[in-house]
Amino acid sequence: MKTLRLVAPISLLAVVAFVPVAHGQLLLSTNDNKVTLVNGVATVVKSPPPDTLTVIDLKAWPPKVVAELDVPGSVVGPPFSVAVSPDESLALVTANEKLDPADPTKRVPNNTMSVVDLKAAPPRIIATLETGKNPAGVSINRAGTLALVANRGEGTVSVYTIQGKTVAPAGKVTIADDKSGTSHAAISPDGKLALVTRDGDDRISVLSIDGTKVEYTKRDLSAGLRPYGIDIASNGAYAAVANIGRGGGDADTVSVIDLKAKPPRVVSTMTVGQTPEGIRISPDGSVVAVVVMNGSNKPKDSPFFNDAGKLVLLRVSGTDLSRLAEAPIGHWSQGAAFAPDGKHVFVGNMVEKDLQVFSLDGGTLKDTGVRIAVKGGPAAIRIADK
Repeated sequence: MKTLRLVAPISLLAVVAFVPVAHGQLLLSTNDNKVTLVNGVATVVKSPPPDTLTVIDLKAWPPKVVAELDVPGSVVGPPFSVAVSPDESLALVTANEKLDPADPTKRVPNNTMSVVDLKAAPPRIIATLETGKNPAGVSINRAGTLALVANRGEGTVSVYTIQGKTVAPAGKVTIADDKSGTSHAAISPDGKLALVTRDGDDRISVLSIDGTKVEYTKRDLSAGLRPYGIDIASNGAYAAVANIGRGGGDADTVSVIDLKAKPPRVVSTMTVGQTPEGIRISPDGSVVAVVVMNGSNKPKDSPFFNDAGKLVLLRVSGTDLSRLAEAPIGHWSQGAAFAPDGKHVFVGNMVEKDLQVFSLDGGTLKDTGVRIAVKGGPAAIRIADK
């Protein structure tokens, strides 16, 4: 990773001219500059530049970076640490870790979330809110009125209300102890339910939502080893969860949760490869995109090392999964995102510091050759949930 500080004052953070784009066309990437991968080991960068947030216009081809600003972030946690409001006016970015002020060669737990005004020219941070310990996945409901943040270091989910550009804390839900590893909270399209992954004790917890009242239902699901990233289909019929396993070289899995069942339950599971880090469901709910590290994050002398990750696409038929296509990607890759029309898939490559762009036409997956460079390792990428 580069160690030269590129930008300093917040007033100068936009390194390109910000051009407002049409509704439904923004892709955001939160980029971690604090760590780099050195022969399979996440290593602190000496005197790193700030973490960044990249705003990308998907209406342009190739997709165009329209703004970049300094926003604290972290690669630790599932690649859902950035969320976009449905009207694309706000972004929420969690920062799981920070450098230790007393010893900048070490990372320590953080507890903040940045609120970014995407309509400002250029976009800027308008508030920094306190979260629980080690905030990770963040989601905003389809109404744009409520946000949930999973706090990995304390077994809780923080609740926030959203009114216009004001985001305010509205309580905290305790799910389990601090070893449970609450990782991501995905909100159903009707806004009445959330699923919270717990990679520390291999469970997925069901929350009920009534307005701003969020409660743990005491219903836990069992999908696989270390459920981590999770996404809910736009029709609310099912959820897909990535079970990242123990990192011992074994093939790991993706599971489907039937949300029409009363109560919800895990109904099918498929093997996808080593460490399915990112997961995202296509806008029409027919395809699940899975970012599989595939050993690309391991030391080169490891018997489980592979010199590329892979993007795996799974076809969804009812609640059954089948393999549709796959393609090689970069190293230590994280999140996935679909374009709003479902015809392109984006993958964040941490080592390469870029987003890799694929086209999807029916069952044909093709690397377009387009790479979107970002200033840092793309720890999470996201478009607005519709």
